[in-house]
Amino acid sequence: MTEPPLTLAEEIDALAAEYVAGVLDPDERAAVEARMKADAAFRAAVEGWEKRLALLNDDYAAAPVSDAIFARVEARLFPKPDRRRRWMGLFSGAVAAVAMAAAVLMLMPAPMQDVAMLASADHSTVYMVQHKGEMLMVTRMEGTAAPAGQVHELWIIPPGGAPQSLGLLAEAHFEVAYPMPAPGWTLAVSMEPEGGSPADGPTGPVLMSHTIDA
Repeated sequence: MTEPPLTLAEEIDALAAEYVAGVLDPDERAAVEARMKADAAFRAAVEGWEKRLALLNDDYAAAPVSDAIFARVEARLFPKPDRRRRWMGLFSGAVAAVAMAAAVLMLMPAPMQDVAMLASADHSTVYMVQHKGEMLMVTRMEGTAAPAGQVHELWIIPPGGAPQSLGLLAEAHFEVAYPMPAPGWTLAVSMEPEGGSPADGPTGPVLMSHTIDA
């Protein structure tokens, strides 16, 4: 069986009693005190409860309260914001923002960077070399593949070092996992027998080359 709802007068009386008894939280107490200034009937209800509950004090003698106890009571009734918790919240929010930004950057496609344009002396054959992410990409822009029985081979040459083969340019587009070539390194294309150079370096004529600018 449910009890009938409180009337408006009963609600006012109950709230006044809770305020005087000190069982409301700080926000509720602040709302009650604001209402007391604007609502004379509610203020009278609070004063009535203060008078009734004041009779309970007759059984207790007054006693001084130490500063330490008063501070503890005040802290319990009116807690201050936890600066450390607030700082940790801000820190956590900053970390989350950084993490989100990093995730967005990781999802963004890596930019395409032009590395070199390799062209034969008569410009009949031209290769565009680009880098994206961890891949070196070579695209034949002009000309055709090497004649039957031969193949174009791509080389990279460090300053003062030996040529290293990066692969065969049998197709119009070629990709190989390789870091961005550093300034001073040279890219070259040679004509080799089908299957690639049988030696550690180019064995046929070097058709084109380009040294990466600083």
